[in-house]
Amino acid sequence: MWYVIEARDAENSLPRRQANRPAHIARLQALLDEGRLLVAGACPNIDNVDPGPAGFSGSVIIAEFDSLDAAKAWAQADPFVAAGVYAQVEVRPFRKALP
Repeated sequence: MWYVIEARDAENSLPRRQANRPAHIARLQALLDEGRLLVAGACPNIDNVDPGPAGFSGSVIIAEFDSLDAAKAWAQADPFVAAGVYAQVEVRPFRKALP
């Protein structure tokens, strides 16, 4: 089943986000390589693809896992969680309708 992982960044997390991005992206790439990643991306704090020092408010990932518990465990093991980039992470089932 698909699960949406919605994370909210902690205050002033941009330096930690930048430092831990390679490890974060590597985990997403692994999901993509396994055919389990629908979409992933960051939410800029301003209306701009590259927010610069304004940073990001969080991230959204939609990926396939065997269970809600597996999705939650994967989300909690993210380098952004360990580094304190994310202040809050919510995981919930997602039913894709389109396309």
